[in-house]
Amino acid sequence: MSVVVLGSANLDLVYEVDRIPAPGETLLSRGFAAFPGGKGNNQAIATARSGATVRFIVALGQDAAGDRLAAEARRAGISLEDRRTDAPTGTAVIFVDRHGENAIVVDSGANAALTDLTESELASIAAADLLVLQLETPLDTVADAAAAARSSETTVILNAAPSTTVPAGLLGQVDLLIVNEHEAAELAGEPDGTGERLPVAALTGHGCAVIVTLGAEGALVAVPGREPVKVPAIEVEAKDTTGAGDTFVGALAAALDRGTRATDLASLVAATEFATAAAAIAVQRKGAVPSIPTLKEVEEFREHRR
Repeated sequence: MSVVVLGSANLDLVYEVDRIPAPGETLLSRGFAAFPGGKGNNQAIATARSGATVRFIVALGQDAAGDRLAAEARRAGISLEDRRTDAPTGTAVIFVDRHGENAIVVDSGANAALTDLTESELASIAAADLLVLQLETPLDTVADAAAAARSSETTVILNAAPSTTVPAGLLGQVDLLIVNEHEAAELAGEPDGTGERLPVAALTGHGCAVIVTLGAEGALVAVPGREPVKVPAIEVEAKDTTGAGDTFVGALAAALDRGTRATDLASLVAATEFATAAAAIAVQRKGAVPSIPTLKEVEEFREHRR
């Protein structure tokens, strides 16, 4: 079994602040650190640390940040298929407040150059069991990758984040859609749909299974024609929520890669329980990549919580 992740990689510049600054406000940081990040990079590392064999298709700048991100990915056991471009490696400025909540500004940089998939990249997708996608790279590339995967019977997992308009044609190529409640509402065209009013049926109407992450409330798992199942969160004290969603996606992909089906409700619930535990560990640590747990850590955490 194997997973290909196609997506973004950024160098995260993280500032610890008492509160997220308001427009026009200047705050003094309580601490600073630079970490590897980007949704694609985070999810690739989370998938690898959760035990899967991972290949990562990514665009990096020919700079020190690109070298650092490539080295970190390889250290996690990931096989890289990295393009090096003249654009600078992507960056993200992240403010983390004393409650662990964050605000993020991303400069795509080299990520925007991930266009026109090569024969080698398409071959990697065709050979994989699972393809994991997000929306920090050009939407046309995401759609092309999903179509290539579908034609090769590679399972397609789309984390539709950050929130943007997603063509119905792309959703029709997806086997499993992962979104938070706000992304779910926007995709379904119901911007007020949250909590008990989540438009899950509208999303499964595209023919895909859906997982809606609900933060401290857990996650909702749904497949077409079945009643959704609620998976509760694990109560922990959050220090930094940066990258927790990506940890969830990567851990879930690894769990599914261990032989279960992404369209089977029972399999999805079991994988979601595993991913929820991984995310609970991640929020107790600082930084996106440094917070991602290993398979052994997740297993020990789950055993301890039983």
